[in-house]
Amino acid sequence: MGAKRGQAARRRALLASAGAVAAAGAAAALLRGDRAVRTLLRSVAPAPSLASRSDWRQLGERLHGKLLLPGAPGYRVAHELFDPRFDRVRPRAVARCASSSDVQRCIDFARIHGLPLAVRSGGHSYAGYSTGTGLVVDVRGLRQVAFRSGAAVATVGAGTLQVDLYAGLARYGRCVPGASCATVGIGGLALGGGVGVLARQLGLTCDNVAGLELVTADGVLRRCDTATNPDLYWACRGGGGGNFGAVTSFVLRAHPAPTVSAFGLQWAWSAAPEVVPAWIAWAPHAPDALWSNCSLIGTLPGSPPQLRVAGVYIGEARALGSLLDAFVRLAGTPPATRSVAAYPFLDAMLMEAGCQGFSVAQCHLPAQNGQGRLSRVSFAAKSDFLSQPLGPHGVATLLDGVAARGGHYRLPGGAVLLDASGGAVNRVPADATAYVHRNDLCSLQYYAAWPTDADSAVQRANRAWLSAFHRAMRPFVSGYAYQNYIDPQLRDWQHAYYGANLPRLVAVKRRYDPDDFFHFAQSIPTRLPAGA
Repeated sequence: MGAKRGQAARRRALLASAGAVAAAGAAAALLRGDRAVRTLLRSVAPAPSLASRSDWRQLGERLHGKLLLPGAPGYRVAHELFDPRFDRVRPRAVARCASSSDVQRCIDFARIHGLPLAVRSGGHSYAGYSTGTGLVVDVRGLRQVAFRSGAAVATVGAGTLQVDLYAGLARYGRCVPGASCATVGIGGLALGGGVGVLARQLGLTCDNVAGLELVTADGVLRRCDTATNPDLYWACRGGGGGNFGAVTSFVLRAHPAPTVSAFGLQWAWSAAPEVVPAWIAWAPHAPDALWSNCSLIGTLPGSPPQLRVAGVYIGEARALGSLLDAFVRLAGTPPATRSVAAYPFLDAMLMEAGCQGFSVAQCHLPAQNGQGRLSRVSFAAKSDFLSQPLGPHGVATLLDGVAARGGHYRLPGGAVLLDASGGAVNRVPADATAYVHRNDLCSLQYYAAWPTDADSAVQRANRAWLSAFHRAMRPFVSGYAYQNYIDPQLRDWQHAYYGANLPRLVAVKRRYDPDDFFHFAQSIPTRLPAGA
């Protein structure tokens, strides 16, 4: 979620030691490799050595959780993120925190010893900002889910994974709107917004945060809500993870878990010029109870891409049918396949997470429990928002970009995913929370994945496809980007993520973190950028 930069004087002192020189050599090797890893390492100091072995031992003895240093049992798994690209980044230590006081002790330790700091919830940062060369504060041990029926809220540990939140609240017949990826942590998700299948009906995850607790750079555990530290409360609902402190718990509004009907439609690629603009005209304006996405999916080189529209409806399948009929009429072409089925809420969320037929325990990574059946993925992505319908030229550019993946670039897979906005998302004023994207039809995520052992040429080709596609779409999109799909190569990211809310976010940062302790390459600064 974040990573502290080192100061120049400290860096010179650290490089004077043999250990730091070796680490700098390893960093130099990484700088010749993956571009995202290069960007990450440039934002932090080389691995520091101001903390002695005795210092580390004393810290470990004071924690309720575990402190894992390189070579210790469990370190190899503990330092990993979801994306294997960042496995080569080796923290000096990973603190698996089991309490808020553990987080406080780690932040105090990092400040005293001049350590870069990164905060990790689920470990899904697209840019690897939840790791670094210093101390990683891993809050996945803070995963309690407690429902209070009188207040209709749940107190949730900041390290709770999405699938465990859904399952934990399902026991009470409740839900909180969240993401579809099972192993995303609630911490990063809620802090950056929280787009998901219930958002049009119930709002974003951040819209359902009634309060939170976080440890700020001074080591103080602060409660934040409308009455206490309201400016920090505002900033932590869309301002992005790792900017203002290390969140330890949330109070989330918990809604009755609904009956959910899931649907899927698929067309031949030749129908895309009509179906895509029809979906853009239909999905953001559908009843709030209906959420959908339009997926343009690359296939093997030489084969046409695939076109799918899928989603969920909060209600019975019969009512959903008439809504889909209206969309098909608008598209002008019947789909090749159509499916509609009703599910219990938890089953529907498991299906959305790609865990259909799995138990909750199986819907994890193997490292998270002995039953996990999901896999880590090497990937890169970019994002946009669409605030106006795409004209014919825009649609053609979008479709040509997808087709180019298997054509000019000769790459399998990859996709562009359009997720509908509107409904409850857009009824919140843009300045009511830090999440500014309240006037859009849909978001776009350009996504490329490749095998973990892919050579550098394959990785370069994937990044070239993403960059070229993203550039080609500039005339047709809003100029904004989703901060939870954080993009280390994005120019003018301050405006793209935060728009007119940036000055207020900077003021909150300056008040609670004046020394910029929580720092990474795209963290909110303590001063406005020139020209902002």
